[in-house]
Amino acid sequence: MASPIVRSVLAAVALVAVSAAPTLADCYDVFGCSNRDVFRYRDLVSGPNCEFLWQMRNRIYQENGYCFKTARGIATFGNEGCRYHSENALPMNRIERENAVTIKRAEAALGCR
Repeated sequence: MASPIVRSVLAAVALVAVSAAPTLADCYDVFGCSNRDVFRYRDLVSGPNCEFLWQMRNRIYQENGYCFKTARGIATFGNEGCRYHSENALPMNRIERENAVTIKRAEAALGCR
């Protein structure tokens, strides 16, 4: 049986390994990956339709643990493993946050609902 010190070290190593795991992200041919490439507004307003933009934005939220409140969001993405009930509380990196804001701007410009 391992000593308490060995168990503590193994637990710490396991925690670091899990924490260092890369965040899942959707990648798109034209736009890049949502967690590392900045989406360009002009590309978003000239290409995808409202449904696609909604899906892109909400996938960023889902990937970061958002708990959907609407029937549409829950039906599309589910809430399994969700942890955050506010978009502002999501642990997104700077690029993910920028991309979500840019997608919202594009949705507004296109009159999406």
